[in-house]
Amino acid sequence: MSTLITDKAMQAKPAKVDSWLTEGGKRGAGRFMARITPAGERLFYFRYTRTDGTRDTLLIGSYTQKPTDGAFTVQSARARALEWSGLIQPSNESALPIPNRDVRAFLLAENEAADKARAAALAAERASIEAKRFAEAEAIRREVSLVQVFNQWRETALTPRLKADGKRIGRKDGGQYVAEQFARHVFPTLGDLPIVSIRKPDVFVILDRLVGEKKLRSANVILTDLKQLFRFAAEREIIEASPIETIKKERVGGSDTERERTLDEDELRALPAHIANAKLSRRTELGIWLILATGVRVGELTGAVWSNHTTLTAHLAQLAKACDVKFGTVNLSTRQWHIVDTKNQRPHTIHLSDFAVETLAALAKLQEHDAWIFPDTSGTKPVCVKSFGKQIADRQRASGKAMKNRSAATSALALPGGKWTAHDLRRTAATLMAKMGVSNDVINECLNHKLADRMTRVYVQDRREGEQAIAFDKLGARLSELFSGLRRNNVVSLPARHRSGAT
Repeated sequence: MSTLITDKAMQAKPAKVDSWLTEGGKRGAGRFMARITPAGERLFYFRYTRTDGTRDTLLIGSYTQKPTDGAFTVQSARARALEWSGLIQPSNESALPIPNRDVRAFLLAENEAADKARAAALAAERASIEAKRFAEAEAIRREVSLVQVFNQWRETALTPRLKADGKRIGRKDGGQYVAEQFARHVFPTLGDLPIVSIRKPDVFVILDRLVGEKKLRSANVILTDLKQLFRFAAEREIIEASPIETIKKERVGGSDTERERTLDEDELRALPAHIANAKLSRRTELGIWLILATGVRVGELTGAVWSNHTTLTAHLAQLAKACDVKFGTVNLSTRQWHIVDTKNQRPHTIHLSDFAVETLAALAKLQEHDAWIFPDTSGTKPVCVKSFGKQIADRQRASGKAMKNRSAATSALALPGGKWTAHDLRRTAATLMAKMGVSNDVINECLNHKLADRMTRVYVQDRREGEQAIAFDKLGARLSELFSGLRRNNVVSLPARHRSGAT
């Protein structure tokens, strides 16, 4: 039944079945309709006949008396029905109806096109926002100075800490040395510049100045640390790539050469006389002999304690770590020096030869404090690890000029082969072992070297303790021959109580 759809009609009381309202119109133009359900729902529809004779009813939306988002008034619903009617019957009566017009399919396609348009607009909006964010981030990135990146690098990569596998990473001084070097050579020129703007010529200004001042090693060290800094920045996309990756040491300070200095046997025989005239501290004298006998590093030497202080082990180990030395216990009864914490992050046990035990017995006679074999003046902690090397270096000054408050015996330890260091004694010990036929793999174990071959390092866990003991005994015997009657008397003879193995 055709009737005019009004607000009054739409607000009629619901019946027990659907109540339909249909407005009249031109034939073939479709009909504007409304429905009131028994539940009181009020809806608008558009019904039309397809060209194939089938009917289709399209939902316009729900009824509202006053304009509301998501709902239709009678007027707005009628306007929507007329709009859809125009899709199947042009307003010009003389024109023919549009053939095969499927309003539902047309509206679906139209909705899809609208959805695509909205999606494209949303994507464009998002791209615009992302571009703006990138531009803002890029602006910030371009303002990040080299000093700011350095501070981040130091905190992230140089601060010592343990990885998940228990291995240490970072630098033991927390980057203090490199910070001092950069403050002296890099920051005055490049520190405040945005790191993204720094180029190779900017860095060469610093390197060339150091080379001109004959500071070749400093130039190489600065180059190496700057490369690490720029790689750090590139990994975090602060810069796109390191600008100095292609700079080679050969073009700056020259290739670094490994130190190969060892003391030959003639120098070793002459060493006791030089030491006697050098006015070294007695502990430093004995430390020289002990490094030759055991091949320990200076940090391991100064971190040694007597093994009868086991109740203080944890406390002493903490002190050693705080003083940057490697904690180890010396037991003359078992003739073992057990170093818990080493450079290679694995414990190391040294067999003590007669020569080493004699030297340690002489150190025991000097014992003024309970625990440390090489204590500082207070006796409460180990001596500074640098003091040992300084005492040796001060007595080999080519200029002959003594430093203030340092030894006046500036050439007392000078030997024909050139300047030598405490680490050269370690290399000398290894060389003496090799000359006596000790195999390289056993020597590496004696020195606690980390094996270069990963396969051997992982799968061969034997430390060759028995062969190490033989090698250390051979080394001690050879040193005794070289120094026979030349060292101070109180380290030539091994006390009987140590020969028997008693404490």
